[in-house]
Amino acid sequence: MTAQPAAAAARATVYGYPRQGQHRELKKAVEGYWKGRVTADALRRTAAELRRTNWRRLADAGVHEVPTGDFSYYDHVLDTSVMVGAVPARHRGALTADPLDGYFAMARGTQDVAPLEMTKWFDTNYHYLVPELGPDTVFRADSTKQVLELEEALALGLTARPVLVGPVTYLLLAKPAPGVAPDFEPLTLLDRLLPVYAEVLADLRAAGAEWVQLDEPALVQDRTPADLNAAARAYRDLGGLTARPKLLVASYFDRLGDALPVLAKAPVEGLALDFTERAAGNLDDLAAVGGLRAKRLVAGVVNGRNIWINDYEKSLATLGTLLGLADRVDVAASCSLLHVPLDATAERDVDPQIARWLAFAQQKTTEIVTLAKGLAQGTGAITAELAANRADLASRAGSPLTHDPAVRARTAAVTDADGRRSLPYAERTAAQRSHLGLPLLPTTTIGSFPQTGELRTARADLRARRLDTAGYEERIKDEIREVIAFQEKAGIDVLVHGEPERNDMVQYFAEQLTGYLATQHGWVQSYGTRYVRPPVLAGDISRPEPMTVRWTAYAQSLTERPVKGMLTGPVTMLAWSFVRDDQPLGDTARQVALALRDEVDDLEAAGTSVIQVDEPALRETLPLRSADHADYLDWATESFRLTTSGVRPATQIHTHMCYAEFGDIVQAIDDLDADVISLEAARSHMQVARELAAHGYPREAGPGVYDIHSPRVPSAEEAVTLLRKGLEAIPAERLWVNPDCGLKTRGWPETRASLENLVAAAREVRSGLTSHNA
Repeated sequence: MTAQPAAAAARATVYGYPRQGQHRELKKAVEGYWKGRVTADALRRTAAELRRTNWRRLADAGVHEVPTGDFSYYDHVLDTSVMVGAVPARHRGALTADPLDGYFAMARGTQDVAPLEMTKWFDTNYHYLVPELGPDTVFRADSTKQVLELEEALALGLTARPVLVGPVTYLLLAKPAPGVAPDFEPLTLLDRLLPVYAEVLADLRAAGAEWVQLDEPALVQDRTPADLNAAARAYRDLGGLTARPKLLVASYFDRLGDALPVLAKAPVEGLALDFTERAAGNLDDLAAVGGLRAKRLVAGVVNGRNIWINDYEKSLATLGTLLGLADRVDVAASCSLLHVPLDATAERDVDPQIARWLAFAQQKTTEIVTLAKGLAQGTGAITAELAANRADLASRAGSPLTHDPAVRARTAAVTDADGRRSLPYAERTAAQRSHLGLPLLPTTTIGSFPQTGELRTARADLRARRLDTAGYEERIKDEIREVIAFQEKAGIDVLVHGEPERNDMVQYFAEQLTGYLATQHGWVQSYGTRYVRPPVLAGDISRPEPMTVRWTAYAQSLTERPVKGMLTGPVTMLAWSFVRDDQPLGDTARQVALALRDEVDDLEAAGTSVIQVDEPALRETLPLRSADHADYLDWATESFRLTTSGVRPATQIHTHMCYAEFGDIVQAIDDLDADVISLEAARSHMQVARELAAHGYPREAGPGVYDIHSPRVPSAEEAVTLLRKGLEAIPAERLWVNPDCGLKTRGWPETRASLENLVAAAREVRSGLTSHNA
């Protein structure tokens, strides 16, 4: 195919860029500030230098318009709350006294003040801080951050476009503040919020902004007529302002559907749409509304959420079609590049053949620039790039890594019976209670214990060969002995070995499965200063040998109490990896499930009576549109059951989920057929317990009573209050007591105190129940 030159030269842009820096400088500076080792001025200087480095890197690559405002110390939604003055009353004093400390208190809490709730950003593994709003919320504009960062970019001589969370998405992401009626709709505050956005837009225009991008990803979800009317009103009002920059309304992660004609008619100058595979319907929908005459279209044809190279010819074909649907077509990634690592060339240990298939943020930027050049000048201008791209795509398609006949034959032989327990829950629960002998309101933790500096040093020393394998394993044994001893002393009923040998709950398993590869520098922000290195799921999956049995069995040898075997479930293994895009996700999930099934069977054979298969990503991976839910939930729940259904009735299967909205997948949680589920509930005040009760969930559940994403130590009284709320929804004989999530990121002093308070709370409530029954 030959793309003809566009009438107006196509330009390259991006919506956002990784924040952390080449060596995670931002993480180190922020955590140093929290610990008092870095001053506020030094932190600000580090942040400014990271922004300048990113902008220069983008400009040097050929990006014509760089984003500003996408940088954040912690979270861009939290930044928006500060921008519009939506600060909870409990944090206003701190924010006024010291804006930086007050900002971090909203994110992390303090010993005396709870933070904002945290949940997943649509169906990604990025976490945002949920705005708390109510009928009394008063918005006030504070465009300081947005103006400052724009001025920094303009001072470098760059063309810059501020990027803001749009007003409709901001309100749709918000929740009623504590004490506000749960049926309060934050979107009713739109007319109160729009003047604040108008003031911010005016400030940015005065500072030199020609364009401002307003991100409205919430509009790609199923939206009610009222939601769509609100979007129409918002952009009618903002578009009608006189003192404003040009407006680019951006959506991503899926097709806009019914919201597309609303935005196409709005008096704004441009739209940014996702045209990758999951949002391919945008192309036909755009044609159906007659295109975007007299508007700018920014076409997201490079996948901003995965790390595989772009198919240039396919993208150019899409772009060529779009030239007939808009007066100006620019090229971008499908979303912010926040969701991918920085630079694939830093991965020195990746097989050179596989390295050809990888594109991180820097490589995606090059792809965007190349496609813009091809669109503007014709494919003759990028002949060499097209030839190299075709060769790289062919290399991947023909690789034996992506096709293992044995794995494919085993997967094809799976039957419905392989995904069903031998007895229904109502019958096997009696066998489990008899076998385990647990008290009412049994206590446990989610799996991990603090990853101390000594553990990280030992792991680094092993990699650097300063410590031999025997010495490292002794260090791991010491840690397991300490964890088991503490849990026994604290009075916890079902123990864990603490996972000291594990670097990450997905990466640890990925490194032991064929078909996966791990990165050394592929860091991606999960929340705040928490960065993860998602492994790359590149080929067919199998398990060469046991992965967890040795350490679980060692921990069990130290105690008479049950020790849980801990595994990461197949959906989460996909969701928190960069998954292959050359076959259906359900096929890949089935391969991973069979590999994990082997591990579950080996754990049981080694004497493990309680096995937890974590699926925290089950909800976050739910497609954004309800029409796609059934197919996803069918293969997702099947893959979990395939992992766990080979065990005996007396073996208790647990699962765990956290930091997501669960109300719309309660039936799927039921369909997992796990015996016990633990869920995040502390920040959301036991909302999930009420959702389970409303569904009539028949199994055991542990809604968390200890928020582990805050450094504060919750008192026993707080845990008692939460437990009593839990008992209003879940009968005592089916209620467990546990933290919200694993304790890997916490320190030992706060962990000890918090778990001791948790056990004390369980004992107090248990005693009250026993006395009442007597």
